[in-house]
Amino acid sequence: MTADKWWKKAVVYQIYPRSFQDSNGDGIGDIQGIISRLDYLEELGIDVIWLGPIYKSPMDDNGYDISDYTDISPDFGTVTDFDELLAEAGKRKIKIVMDLVVNHTSDEHNWFKEALKSKDNPYRDYYIWRDPVNGSEPNDLASTFGGSAWEYEPNSGQYYLHLYSKRQPDLNWENPTVRSEIWKMMNFWLAKGIGGFRMDVIDHIGKDPDKKIVQNGPKLHEYIQEMNRNTFGKYDVLTVGETWGATPEEGIKYSSPARNELSMIFQFEHILLDQQPDGAKWDLKALDLLELKKVLAKWQIEMKDEGWNSLFWNNHDTPRIVSRWGDDKTFRVESAKMFAILLHMMKGTPYIYQGEEIGMTNKILTSFDELNDIESINIAAALQHEGWQDEKIFQAINAKGRDNARTPMQWNADVHAGFSTVSPWLSVNPNKDRINVQEDTNKVESIFNCYKKLIEIRKNNPIIVAGEFKLLLEDDPLIFAYERNLADETWVVVANFSSVDQEVSVWDNSDVYTTILSNYGDRNYRLDDLKLRPYETFVIKKYSKDSK
Repeated sequence: MTADKWWKKAVVYQIYPRSFQDSNGDGIGDIQGIISRLDYLEELGIDVIWLGPIYKSPMDDNGYDISDYTDISPDFGTVTDFDELLAEAGKRKIKIVMDLVVNHTSDEHNWFKEALKSKDNPYRDYYIWRDPVNGSEPNDLASTFGGSAWEYEPNSGQYYLHLYSKRQPDLNWENPTVRSEIWKMMNFWLAKGIGGFRMDVIDHIGKDPDKKIVQNGPKLHEYIQEMNRNTFGKYDVLTVGETWGATPEEGIKYSSPARNELSMIFQFEHILLDQQPDGAKWDLKALDLLELKKVLAKWQIEMKDEGWNSLFWNNHDTPRIVSRWGDDKTFRVESAKMFAILLHMMKGTPYIYQGEEIGMTNKILTSFDELNDIESINIAAALQHEGWQDEKIFQAINAKGRDNARTPMQWNADVHAGFSTVSPWLSVNPNKDRINVQEDTNKVESIFNCYKKLIEIRKNNPIIVAGEFKLLLEDDPLIFAYERNLADETWVVVANFSSVDQEVSVWDNSDVYTTILSNYGDRNYRLDDLKLRPYETFVIKKYSKDSK
């Protein structure tokens, strides 16, 4: 597999525009706000910004419902602002990857407005319509946001498909005109010089709703290859697909250079480990470290050199990892660094979600009035209908709800955390007084500086990009350890994934070690006699006595 692709060494920083920085005092983050913080991102050392959707949208799903693919939402600014962002980021050698939703549009998109006019309208076939079956929905396909995936349209007497909100009708990818329109739109942005696309729920575009196939449909890879030929395949860009149902075998299909599809995918197998088997997202269970190690090792090993993986703990759809699987109180700093080191030393392209680099935490919600995200609002109502007690509903939403990741970025201890001069669209986490950029960047042993060091290490050590992965201590329920090997070089990563001291011996030998990085400051480590403090994590380079 080609090793010279720039995005293999790159580190990506995800910005959720609505929550990053407000520049005009309306309580909503915007493009000019992002521009004002580029120096901060340059200092961190990232190479790419994954920019959440900023297209024109009625914001039923915070921008993932697009009403005009080539215009910018007034919430965020103008096309001129975007062009300035591209230019200013480019001066700092930072590329902009656009978040793109092509599985569905907003119901306010002109295509859908036209489609509603009549069954004979040329745009009707841009979407997926079916006649009623026995006076009801065509089948029992469910929406991710709750309820049926079919919405009745009374004027025509037909149902249209929406795998998400009823205001997000699914596009008909079997229509070649739809695909041609999408290629034209993607090329519009590529011609501006963007650094690529993050493809939202891309594994849905090959769906066969009549057979109730939603993910990995029969024409999925054919469509992506056609997309590659007609759009980004002509550019040196990063493309990453959101694929909730992917296996390593599927991952290779998406990302093998020989297949001309995507650069990499987001797979979510590890993210699903704290829900009950065969249960829904809200059916909670404690994380089993043995399962986490098994899943992450599988993806490291089975992708081999044939495909490429992304590395992430957090994004706009998932809760903060330090609250989810770490200790966001007593050992917040130590566990946040542990997650950083464990991830960034693996093979793949790492993604940092805004605020992760300072250890931002989940915000505990206690009132239904505090819910903003459409998924949480809908599921709260559904769970109430099922008879769940309010306490259990909030336990689930506080653990898994998407609002966790969307609270405004905490820049300083000011009343609105330096995000805005007014009350923001989503309330700031009260812990902004002690968890904020200003506070963290002023500390030598900060979480921010740990991430900064990890990015620097990745850029200067080929073993991280190209080295083989080997899981160690696979049966230890509290220690996560692995090694990376390239030629005659070996690095070892060991993490105490618990809040109590752990004694561990990785090997019984007398090799010599050099510490690369530790989350507890300077310390000389040996692998034959270790007592690790809570969440203590280190990276060492191993030598034999003869080679030192």
